[in-house]
Amino acid sequence: MEIKDSLIEIFQSRSAGPFLFVGSGFSRRYLQLEDWKGLLEKFCVTGKPFEYYLAAADGSYPAVARLLAEDFNEYWWTAEEYKESVELHKSKISDATSALRIEICNYLSSLDQSIAIDSEYKEEVKLLSSLNVDGVITTNWDLFLEQLFPEYELYIGQQELLFSNPQEIGEIYKIHGCSSEPSSLILTNEDYDDFNEKNTYLAAKLITLFVEHPIVFLGYSISDENISSLLRAIASCIGKDNIEQLRKNLIFVQRLSPDESPNISDTYLTIDGVQIPLVLVKTNDFSDVYEAIDATKRKIPARVLRYCKEQLYELVQSSEPEKKICVVDIDEIESKEDVEFLVGVGVANQEIVGPSPIGYASIEIEDLINDLVFENGDYDSQQVVDNVLQRLSRNTPNIPAFKYLSSVGIDSEEKYQESSIRLDKIVKRNFESFQVSQYKRPFLTRYKDMAIEDVISSCTPENASAYIPFLEREKIDLDVLGNFLIENIEKIDYKKSNYASNFRKLAALYDKLKWGW
Repeated sequence: MEIKDSLIEIFQSRSAGPFLFVGSGFSRRYLQLEDWKGLLEKFCVTGKPFEYYLAAADGSYPAVARLLAEDFNEYWWTAEEYKESVELHKSKISDATSALRIEICNYLSSLDQSIAIDSEYKEEVKLLSSLNVDGVITTNWDLFLEQLFPEYELYIGQQELLFSNPQEIGEIYKIHGCSSEPSSLILTNEDYDDFNEKNTYLAAKLITLFVEHPIVFLGYSISDENISSLLRAIASCIGKDNIEQLRKNLIFVQRLSPDESPNISDTYLTIDGVQIPLVLVKTNDFSDVYEAIDATKRKIPARVLRYCKEQLYELVQSSEPEKKICVVDIDEIESKEDVEFLVGVGVANQEIVGPSPIGYASIEIEDLINDLVFENGDYDSQQVVDNVLQRLSRNTPNIPAFKYLSSVGIDSEEKYQESSIRLDKIVKRNFESFQVSQYKRPFLTRYKDMAIEDVISSCTPENASAYIPFLEREKIDLDVLGNFLIENIEKIDYKKSNYASNFRKLAALYDKLKWGW
């Protein structure tokens, strides 16, 4: 427990939450992705072995990529196996490296979280998917991080980050590009030269983040040149005399050497004569690291805090700030377009609507959802309808109401209109309102033709809870959905899950599909 406890102490001593800085070893661990050499070897299809390119490039992989790209370009246009790809992408070719970039991206886009959740590290992935980190920086090109944190704002490439207004919370910075945009990849020696030329500007953009947030490095060697060059630039911006500001903020996680035991220690990385303090964690099980982050997580999801910060900036810039203020419940916040500015989230105190029998006054949404899926609440449905539903629905429509309405004989729109009950927010809700907009694109890309069983088995429970509402109604087996909610019932609790609103929304959908009209 030494690693976990030590990291919790570090994280709790910081006012800002941790960032992950993710490298290629992360994707090798969870997606079984090849290393640099292995990835380039996959595209040595012209008859020349990888060793030929390595010798011609004097051992430099970016130079190998440039030489390989030129030969691959000649091959790609006429090769039978790429015929379909040529037709699809030929209008996007801009230079001799474009074809290789496109095919690398096609390959990387075929890898997804289903590989990770079926691997030996599935428990780590389960922990990862539930983390509420402030953000992620990565040099990786694959899409795994976007799948783990689909609600985070994405910045692709050094250029986009430099000329944007990142909020340093609820964001992913893909500084070496992304497989969704082939032209963005930092692939060849020319790409690296251009990237390194602007590295000082990138460092200046990230310097506040490095000083204020703990940065947890995953999937990098401590001597990785990508990290060394960025730390060199950051050290230059901070100045030699202020380098101690980084103490306890740089946390490198590395695999154990043979015969080593898990440990955590303070050490230094010397770059150009400057000693940069860092914490070195050595372990083959990253669970302690993820559990330490989870133990110090914020009570409010990072995406919501990002909207607050972003809209506060707009409020300060506005000449008419009074037009930018409203109050909204946390359950209702899905995107910054929902509100102009967030004054507060959640409800500290609730007034009971009308007289409520002792016992029913204390019933909360979690109790109704538990009763919905386990059918063990033994509640008087009439009392729930009369004294609970209206009170709870003041703040959110994500309440299982149809079960109780049906039980008291209200099982159609006609009977609802004839009654004196007014729960329009719940009863007249359309199916689109159960969907979280940020998940629509990945759903259409990967899951739209799947049945509910396949969605659940192909991704993390957090992602599945948001993808299921996009399925066509006939593809949602209610028994499967009910079992999924039972298996993940603890995730309806905001104290235990950053995705509680998604699971509550899914429970409300289950209620509507099973008991609604």
